Amino acid sequence: MADRSAPEVSIVIPCLNEAETIEGVVREVQAAVEKNGLSAEVIVADNGSSDGSQQIAARLGAKVISVVERGYGSALRGGIFAARGRYIIMGDADGSYDFSSIGTFVDKLRQGNDFVMGNRFKGGIQPGAMPWKNQWIGTPALSRIANLFYRTGIGDVNCGLRAFTKPAFVKMNLQTTGMEFASEMVVKASLHRLRIAEVPTILRPDMRTRRPHLNPWRDGWRHLRFMLLYTPAWLFLVPGAAMFVVGVIGSALLLPGPLRIGAAAFDIHTLLLMAFLIIVGYQVIVFAVSTRTFATETGLLPPSPVLSGLYRYVRLETGLLLGGLATLVGLAGVLIAAIAWSRVGFQQLDPDTTMRQLIPAVVLLSIGVQTVFASFFLSMLGLHTSQRGHLEAGVNSDR
Repeated sequence: MADRSAPEVSIVIPCLNEAETIEGVVREVQAAVEKNGLSAEVIVADNGSSDGSQQIAARLGAKVISVVERGYGSALRGGIFAARGRYIIMGDADGSYDFSSIGTFVDKLRQGNDFVMGNRFKGGIQPGAMPWKNQWIGTPALSRIANLFYRTGIGDVNCGLRAFTKPAFVKMNLQTTGMEFASEMVVKASLHRLRIAEVPTILRPDMRTRRPHLNPWRDGWRHLRFMLLYTPAWLFLVPGAAMFVVGVIGSALLLPGPLRIGAAAFDIHTLLLMAFLIIVGYQVIVFAVSTRTFATETGLLPPSPVLSGLYRYVRLETGLLLGGLATLVGLAGVLIAAIAWSRVGFQQLDPDTTMRQLIPAVVLLSIGVQTVFASFFLSMLGLHTSQRGHLEAGVNSDR
């Protein structure tokens, strides 16, 4: 049964030693709530402050939640779990965000959006509010990467003022505890195809006299690292496929004989490099499929329609058959080269001829062996889903 006394909106503010600014932030939020006529609660998620921030917030009427696990993400998650509102707005406690715009965020959610991001570049960045490397390099670059990888349509992925519905938060199933929490939220919102909107947001210089908790280079790398880890296609599949295709094309051109382009001559040495690209590229593609399958099985990423369709037709036996055939053809090539070697009394062979036989044979042998073992590995990853499906079918049949 729904709690009829629950507010419509919960404003969650993570806090760690913000005694200088927390009063001003809470008062600004309360003024915005009153101005917009919102039914709201203010939650300060304290992450172990030792400067009395909790007492200040409580004195002003905010609901203070103590979060033991350290980290920006941990504090926010703890505050969000305690929130009773249908809509949740989160923003920092340093006074840098203008909370007077929260009414616009709520309006966007009421219109049916699941996730609303602030955009500081559209709202305005006041002088001294953001380091130049963040404003002109870091945040624009991360936003472009996020749009390339995930098609988020968000122009400012690092903005800390954002809003979402409680069901959307549950669906995103956020796991990270540190600053990556902000990136994970954007990534998961896109992956789960939530309806996303943006609101222009003003960024002011923060009101603290001490240094901020953020480290631009460290936290920027953590955001980038997270975005890479959550996109096996860009991290593995794209570079792997590129290496594989270049290797195949190069090998096809060099197998008949040497290739001359202008003054440059390409021969078996280049063919060996092409073989390396094929083998490594194929291995990286296997990493892409394995990683995506594992991420789906563990709930880190939603199911992939492409892989789901592929697995309907390609099973363990298919991989074993294809891998076995490639292995046999590769072994046959090695055997043919060995027979040719025996015919000359195991003496020196013409490398130009022999390497053109051995290199493709070794490539096929390597790919075949990898395919066989990768098929077993992927089959093991799929056991969890298979067993769960059989269990659910058994339960349903008993009803």
